[in-house]
Amino acid sequence: MGSAYLINLAFNGVILGLIVALAALSITLVFGIARFPNAATGDVATVGAFAGLAVTATGGGTAAILGFGVLTAAGLSLLFYLILFRGLADKPPVASLIASIGLAFFVRAVLTFFVGHNQQVYPLPIVRAVPFGPLRVQPTDLQVIAVAVLALAAVFALLHLTAIGRRMRAVADNPDLARASGIAATRVLVVMWLCAGALAGVSGTLLGIKTVVSPEMGWDLLMPAFAATILGTIGNPVGAVLGGLLIGLAQELSTPIVGFTYKIGVGFLVLLLMLLVRPQGLFAGNALVR
Repeated sequence: MGSAYLINLAFNGVILGLIVALAALSITLVFGIARFPNAATGDVATVGAFAGLAVTATGGGTAAILGFGVLTAAGLSLLFYLILFRGLADKPPVASLIASIGLAFFVRAVLTFFVGHNQQVYPLPIVRAVPFGPLRVQPTDLQVIAVAVLALAAVFALLHLTAIGRRMRAVADNPDLARASGIAATRVLVVMWLCAGALAGVSGTLLGIKTVVSPEMGWDLLMPAFAATILGTIGNPVGAVLGGLLIGLAQELSTPIVGFTYKIGVGFLVLLLMLLVRPQGLFAGNALVR
């Protein structure tokens, strides 16, 4: 096994890690403010990917794929909040969790009914990889990295540099105190669900650009995203991103040992070891609101 091969695997691991980090950050936002792990995140990402695929039928390029995919996923996320999760806000968190699982199966079933189980790809132009020493880089890979980094930066800027972001962190810290201080929790929740859906949409469309689009792709994304969320400490945005990168690198670098089919299990092995050694996560000292 040559060093060039490992370098290319590590590069692919960073790309996969950024995609997983987007989904993990979406889960973290919902958990930090709405107080439950949203199991529908992966399938919202799938809807975003298929929305982007629909745009390609009209001749749309990468920007159109991302734009329509993100808008569709954000709108679907907000719709789920308005018709379901808002009514469950006063119930125990397990009620919202179970509802999100049901939504995930429902969305997957609807997609399967209309598009079947076949894998599809975005009809993007095929370009030759550019060599950077031992590294072979597709121009599409650079676009995926740039979009993922910009999306992550935009969310962190929203959380820390805007008034609504400060309100989101206040609600995450103490919902009752935030309401007593005059913060409109409903507006905060609307913005949060839009952000969570947009992140899922970016993650799904980027995964579709990098690999294939199928109704099951959200499930394959959800499991590493949950592992990254727990690894980086639930409710910690920075931890979710770093956890996603670690999971992505672990999965790709393990490919020569376990093969492509079983590499997803490596992320859970990392998670299992972390739960045994440090169950509170890597960044337990840093919460969403800090």
